[in-house]
Amino acid sequence: MTERPVIAVSSCNKLIEEEAATVAKNRYLDTLGRFADAVPVVVPPLGKPEDAAEIVSRVDAILLTGSVSNVEPHHYGSTASNRGPHDPTRDITTISLIRAARHFGVPIIGVCRGLQEINVAFGGTLSDGREAQDWAHHAGEDQPLEQMFEHLHKVTFAPASVLARITGQSEAEVISVHFQHIERLGEGLRIEATAEDGVIEAISSREAEPQVIAVQWHPEWRPEQRPHDLRFWRLVGDMARRHRHQGRNQAIGA
Repeated sequence: MTERPVIAVSSCNKLIEEEAATVAKNRYLDTLGRFADAVPVVVPPLGKPEDAAEIVSRVDAILLTGSVSNVEPHHYGSTASNRGPHDPTRDITTISLIRAARHFGVPIIGVCRGLQEINVAFGGTLSDGREAQDWAHHAGEDQPLEQMFEHLHKVTFAPASVLARITGQSEAEVISVHFQHIERLGEGLRIEATAEDGVIEAISSREAEPQVIAVQWHPEWRPEQRPHDLRFWRLVGDMARRHRHQGRNQAIGA
């Protein structure tokens, strides 16, 4: 039987019964199992950078999930906006995981906040659309969940992008639920997709076989309804399996 790859999944802090608890939404975990054929393992957001290398060296990829919280601006050297909510130890945990994954050559996948975390870890910056009352990328804040995830807009894939290759499409309609977005692209990253207003909607690293792929939209929300999102998750599984296979071959060669 072929072993499935193991993917570390970021999580958030939340108070449950007046105690701090680790929370990861099931839709990310379920999607990894169903559509990436992978085994998810939740990483608690304890804010311990010293744990990052130990975690990353034992998995085949990391997935940085979306969240209601925003990356704190001091991580990218900005004082422009400090609007919450924030999750400080998640910031520390995920940025440390990204840096460790780069060191070990472990694939990095980002969704929504995860894309923003990747960009910051690669030296980029973010901006907050709420400062300009820009609601193009987020439904009204008081919308119920179902309606919030009906907020769609078009993105255009870069001609030579990974997403254009795996989907066979030049554009797609995506689920958009975010306020922060990329202002300055991080070093070593390339643009995979943009919205009609120029907002960067997907990024990857510059290797021939990218070790990083991240989208600003939400491909984990009922992906069976959108072929391009299903193909994204197949890519995630393929990246993790490739890393697992390469690691096994290196071990045999050693």
